[in-house]
Amino acid sequence: MIKKRPGDTPLNAGHSARIAIADDHPLFRGALRQAVEAVVPGTEITESGNFESLLEVLAHADSVDLALLDLTLPDVQGFSGLLYLRAQYPEVPVVIVSANDDPVVIRRSIEFGASGFIPKSLDVPTMGAVFETILAGNTWIPPDIDLNQPTDQETGELVRRVASLTPQQVRVLMMLSQGLLNKQIAYELAVSEATVKAHVSAILQKLGVESRTQAVIAAARIATAAGPASAA
Repeated sequence: MIKKRPGDTPLNAGHSARIAIADDHPLFRGALRQAVEAVVPGTEITESGNFESLLEVLAHADSVDLALLDLTLPDVQGFSGLLYLRAQYPEVPVVIVSANDDPVVIRRSIEFGASGFIPKSLDVPTMGAVFETILAGNTWIPPDIDLNQPTDQETGELVRRVASLTPQQVRVLMMLSQGLLNKQIAYELAVSEATVKAHVSAILQKLGVESRTQAVIAAARIATAAGPASAA
């Protein structure tokens, strides 16, 4: 399915596209690079094997036109990384590239702000054609996916609540899910413990929960929204 992204212009119009690839499998990163270079020769491509490395690229690059994100990286699971990128870098389109082509995962990716979803099962020539579509400013998902299928009310409410978190709150929620204490989160983010406590309070309020444990459970639901199949 091809759909024009509102307000977007072709990414390869007038300049060489800059694309960031985040996947922990070197061979697949190579396949993605090959597919992109086949349709846009001279594209500036950076490769990251984990989420932190991708964040460094986004923080220091002059501009990134497109980020290709695997749903399962060593330091972030499920949709948490996508949520953070959409909150922190709303101007950078993010396309999910995953081995899990469950329709629920694909629909949830779009609901959480992805500009497209590419199954890893596609061959390189087909991926190249898909990237050409995406770089032209369109959204692409597998043609047999119906985005209009209704979402259950509880999950839809969770999506709306999570979308209200600020980038820093998403990051704190991710760290809570890793079992970090406030002082550890403060150290990682270079902020005071009081600031972390304020973020945690805001997270609880926005998610409509009463404890850190409940917030972590909500985050786990985000990370495993499609159940056990959401791997790779």
